[in-house]
Amino acid sequence: MSIQKLVENIKAKGNPPVAGLAARLEYIPDCLIEDIRREYGATLEGAANAMLRFNFGLIDALCDIVPAIKPQAAYYELLGPAGAHVLQSTIRYAQDKGMYVIADIKRNDIGATASAYAEAYLGRSNVWGQELPVYDCESATVNAYLGTDGIEPFLKECRAREKSIYVLVKTSNKSSGEFQNRDMEGKPLFVRVAEKINEWGEGLDTPCGYNQVGAVVGATYPEEQKIVRSLIPKSYFLVPGYGAQGATAKDIANAFNDDGLGAIVNSSRGIMCAWKKTGKDGSDYQEAARAEAIRMRDDIVSAIK
Repeated sequence: MSIQKLVENIKAKGNPPVAGLAARLEYIPDCLIEDIRREYGATLEGAANAMLRFNFGLIDALCDIVPAIKPQAAYYELLGPAGAHVLQSTIRYAQDKGMYVIADIKRNDIGATASAYAEAYLGRSNVWGQELPVYDCESATVNAYLGTDGIEPFLKECRAREKSIYVLVKTSNKSSGEFQNRDMEGKPLFVRVAEKINEWGEGLDTPCGYNQVGAVVGATYPEEQKIVRSLIPKSYFLVPGYGAQGATAKDIANAFNDDGLGAIVNSSRGIMCAWKKTGKDGSDYQEAARAEAIRMRDDIVSAIK
């Protein structure tokens, strides 16, 4: 079971962070990819090979202390077909290292289109009667704006393949309140979405006590975080906004339940770009990423005790 695997990983490593793998070329040390630049030049294929090497190096450095990765699909789509290959290879490599993978896609639509998204990232592609995996992640982020019609195809894959989803509830960006905090029949919209998550999670419980329908709740809004936690105690939270977006460990404490579980906290640039703070040429990017993940672990664990 997807959430069960996540909780077991978190317990084994004593660490609730997830490493967001959303690399731009400027995040990658020049010394790591000089040979790739010489061979491929300024091409999408060259950029994709550089990203793949960087991702593999980060996974090698983090897999024994970080329970999960969260590749952001946009950065791979930016590189065209070669980027899709990098995304697929990154997912497989992390899974082979025992990591839980959240595809950060924030997708949705209705009917057959929503089903195609769900099958691509969580399920199988039916090719002339053969069920073939595409990305085959443990989990994916989804947008609830289209309502149950857009969520049900993802829930179908959760039921059939023991996968999970994280529904956008209260996001970490500054303008999130333009819609998410608007009144909807006496309650903010983000509260209405959280209430719906309770319905969507019915029948998707796991032995660890959490169900397969989680919520994206930003660290930058601790009061809203507290409200959502009270509404959906059995849902795991994916918490963006820590570090580069300004939120601290104290800001994410409300995301956790009394058992010290219930949330996984994302850091993307903080981990990927940690080497830029060491004063070296980037050859220490793995050591720097690992050190930042350990610092983040200690910071968060101390805040939720």
